[in-house]
Amino acid sequence: MDKKKILIVDDDSRNIFALAATLKAKSYDCVSCNGAEEALQLLATDARADVVLLDMMMPDMDGYEAIPLIKQLPGRQSLPVIAVTAQAMIGDREKCIRAGADGYISKPIDVDKLLEVLNTV
Repeated sequence: MDKKKILIVDDDSRNIFALAATLKAKSYDCVSCNGAEEALQLLATDARADVVLLDMMMPDMDGYEAIPLIKQLPGRQSLPVIAVTAQAMIGDREKCIRAGADGYISKPIDVDKLLEVLNTV
C-alpha cells in the first residue's frame, strides 16, 4: 500500500515542522502550505493529497472559509479534511464538521488521536 500523502496547512512553521516530523516517523508523506490560499492553489493542480490537516485559525483565510472552497475544487469533493484547532471549546468540533471537515483534532496534538483520525478517513 502506498503511504498516505498528508497536506499540512498552518500559518505557524513550528507546527508544520512538528507535525511533519511526527507523521514522517509514522511513514506518511507530507507536504505543507503556510496558508489556505496556497493550499487551494496546490489542490487546484493534480498534486496528490490523500488527507488535509487544516489549521482553523489563520490570518488571511481561516479553515471555516477554506473547507467549502477545497470541497468545491474539481476532483476534491471527497478529499478528507481534518480540522486542527487550538480553540478546543465546547461546540468547536460541531462547528468544524458543519463547515465540512471530515475529522477534528485539537492542539496540542495528541499523536495517538491524530493517527486514529487519519486511519478513519
